[in-house]
Amino acid sequence: MDAMLEKYNSRLRRYITALQNEKPDCVPIRPFAAEFTARYCGLTCQQVTHDYRLAFDSVCQTAKDFDWDAVVPNMVYVWTGLVHALGVRYYGIPGIDLDANTGFQYKEPPEDQAFMKENEYDELISDPTNFLYEKWLPRISTEVVEPGKPAKARSYQALIKTAVAMNEYFYAFGPQVERLKTECGTVPAISGIFKAPLDILGDKLRGYIGLTMDLLMQPDKVLKACEALMPHLYYVARATADPNRLVPIGFWMHRGCTPFITPERFKSHYWSTLKPIIEELWKEKHQVLFYAEGNWDDHLKSFAELPEKSIVFHIDRSSPEKVFETLKDKFCVSGGLPNALLTVGTPQEVREQSKKLIKLLAKDGGYIMDASAIIQNDAKVENMRAMTETTREYGMYDGTGWSEVDHILNGEIETPIENEAEEQKPAWLSCYPSAGVCVPWEEKQKEIPTIKGDEVIVEQIWNAVEAHSYSFIWQMLLSF
Repeated sequence: MDAMLEKYNSRLRRYITALQNEKPDCVPIRPFAAEFTARYCGLTCQQVTHDYRLAFDSVCQTAKDFDWDAVVPNMVYVWTGLVHALGVRYYGIPGIDLDANTGFQYKEPPEDQAFMKENEYDELISDPTNFLYEKWLPRISTEVVEPGKPAKARSYQALIKTAVAMNEYFYAFGPQVERLKTECGTVPAISGIFKAPLDILGDKLRGYIGLTMDLLMQPDKVLKACEALMPHLYYVARATADPNRLVPIGFWMHRGCTPFITPERFKSHYWSTLKPIIEELWKEKHQVLFYAEGNWDDHLKSFAELPEKSIVFHIDRSSPEKVFETLKDKFCVSGGLPNALLTVGTPQEVREQSKKLIKLLAKDGGYIMDASAIIQNDAKVENMRAMTETTREYGMYDGTGWSEVDHILNGEIETPIENEAEEQKPAWLSCYPSAGVCVPWEEKQKEIPTIKGDEVIVEQIWNAVEAHSYSFIWQMLLSF
């Protein structure tokens, strides 16, 4: 067997074993390294955010040199070349709006300029996809014109080139994953994207201030909006997940933690519309990585309600001790090494903290070493080496250490039969238009006087092509 492929297979088994909360041969190392790869490879933030090819190169070089087990194929995920083409208003772009050595920034709009107005909940609830196209997209773009206003050729050009660019970018990830495998022996850490309904409202629609006011003034509307978003967020997560069900779906958790919303609103709005989606994904054996940005200590008991192994919990500001006590018996845990320590600490301090985490969280397996948050270009190279070397030295297990994961690696995972899954579909998954299309076939069919041939194939192709326009707008909302 090729040496690099053998290394990849060994790392894949190690990573999957840990994800299953079991004991591999050693603690996997899976840094979510973003702009750090630029610093290490002598590139600027502008270069790796505006040219994804350079980002891909830097990820491969860094993963190979540090000998990491798993990485995100491109943790500098927002391709600013794409968002610049569309004129997206909520990003500060390195080398254009910002210094070339500053990572891209999200610009929170003022309350009175939120991309969704306080009186537009009914429109969003009625048809979220249509709302995104008619109201949200023109407001977040300097190029796209609102319906009813004169549109110049440049507006159409912006839509076309952005859609084509998105297609190009996403298709480039396949070769990048293969390159990590063959050149570095490194496993892709995650696949797919998911966000909680309430986070989407706060991040991209109402803004944080607007959302907090709405939770006070019109909480019922906020809840109905979260419920309307549920089937679409589930659809995107499922559609973008690893088809082999080996690595988890990335779930970026933003404003459901203390102190952003009250414990009461967490239960009534955040958790009530998040938990059912996670449970439904797990029915099909899609594990979800809870990338828990911030401090989630107040909600750990809620997460413990989820089915065993259904999630991986990533520690940012949460207490490692509380996470261990509340979640470790059911779920794999990752992270916990403070980013501030990687930035201003010494290699010796990094080593000591790494050893503490391993001693606490890795005793019986089910722990993955990583920083507490995404690693940017302020992290010191010598500190990243200290984290890596310490984990290799102190993260070894006695004996063979391998768990029985062959059934997972071989794709032998029991999943619902399609028609049975349809029969058991929960009520919240029902919506019109159905998730996955913008214009349902039922509407298009009324515009066609007669179909002289096979109607089934016409419907199938219509829905397949329709899925492209649906994916475009939801990926703009979730990924960019």
